[in-house]
Amino acid sequence: MLAPLAARGVTVEAAIWDDPAVDWSGYDLVVLRSPWDYALRRDEFVAWAQKVPCLVNPADVVAWNTDKRYLAELSAAGVPTVPTAWVEPGQSWVPPADSGEYVIKPAVSAGSQDTGRYDLADPEHRELAAAHVRRLTAAGRVAMVQPYLNAVDTSGETALLFLAGPDGLAFSHAIRKGPMLTGPDLGVAELYKKEQIDPRTAGPDQLAVAQQTLAAVPGGPDRLLYARVDLIPGPDGAPVLVELELTEPSLFIGYADAAPDRLAAAITTHLARQP
Repeated sequence: MLAPLAARGVTVEAAIWDDPAVDWSGYDLVVLRSPWDYALRRDEFVAWAQKVPCLVNPADVVAWNTDKRYLAELSAAGVPTVPTAWVEPGQSWVPPADSGEYVIKPAVSAGSQDTGRYDLADPEHRELAAAHVRRLTAAGRVAMVQPYLNAVDTSGETALLFLAGPDGLAFSHAIRKGPMLTGPDLGVAELYKKEQIDPRTAGPDQLAVAQQTLAAVPGGPDRLLYARVDLIPGPDGAPVLVELELTEPSLFIGYADAAPDRLAAAITTHLARQP
């Protein structure tokens, strides 16, 4: 991003969000990119975001998007979303009686950390799934339990990337992510599992779900610098939302030739909006 921004006369400095020596008010724009250590310090991160002038995406979006319970709100708004059960701290949880596969992860997380896949037909997996939920809730975290969508093993996951333009948020490019979850989470810290990433052409049905998702963002999508909408085919083949990444997404700009320029243009668009 440095070259296309420099070509537009934009000076860039990388800074760490929790560095007390940084004067955030000294910047015309602060762009969130990779604060992937916030998951275990979310309250501190959200409080920091609220104090930063000219932050994109905005602090209220950060507060909403860093807790995956936003999926329940989007589902209530009519967005096709992977079914999710939520287990609060202090609640007990028993694995479903059926023998399907499920994914368990915390509601506040980054990457693949604390995420596992369980085949509930396997007695050992059932015990490990219950232990995973207990481990999360005992730490004061909300656990989320979702059916594993088997289409990710064949079709993969589609990430649709949107960047700000002169007329609001616009589709930029899409990529395909192959399956990552191979089994239970055993409590070993692992932020990112190895991914297979390839460019992908987004279909009309995927674009429609993505636009429906973005339209339901509190405050509307036109305030956003970027958005990533992650979709997987559901049991009937229609795309369903897995995650909406508005805080620290990998934007995969290396997978579309013009994407770096589009992101640089998006940043200059937001710079021009600042008082």
